[in-house]
Amino acid sequence: MKIYFAGSIRGGQADRRIYEQLIKHLRRHGEVLTEHVADPGISEKGEDGITDAEIYRKDMEWLSEADLVVAEVTTPSIGVGYEIGLAERLGKPILCLFNNTKGKMLSAMVSGNPRILLRHYTESEEAECFIDDFINHLSADSAKAKATAGQELSEA
Repeated sequence: MKIYFAGSIRGGQADRRIYEQLIKHLRRHGEVLTEHVADPGISEKGEDGITDAEIYRKDMEWLSEADLVVAEVTTPSIGVGYEIGLAERLGKPILCLFNNTKGKMLSAMVSGNPRILLRHYTESEEAECFIDDFINHLSADSAKAKATAGQELSEA
């Protein structure tokens, strides 16, 4: 399973620790294509030695090949919002995690979207449980769909 993790890089340096914990947990479920989001070597200006156009192309490729998207949306980010919108357009399952303890407001474009599974958390362990539930549910749905398709083929 390929997982696209989204988190604010240019504005979310204070959230790097939670990103790191979530990415570490996501690795238990598959390949995290965007591990660099938690890289302590990335500054608020973004990745050094790579142009914005290269970042865009790389991220769009990863988003296209991902099986699902997990986004930490506590710190508002135009980039993360863009990634969520594109993931929705591509039909990717999306889990958004919002930390209630930071005193921030969540965009209605996330909280009001019925295609996004939104979970509020206070501790990283709680967010990890939401990730497990999300991925386990997707895996169960996929297994049911494959079984149904197999049954339909054998009956044809």
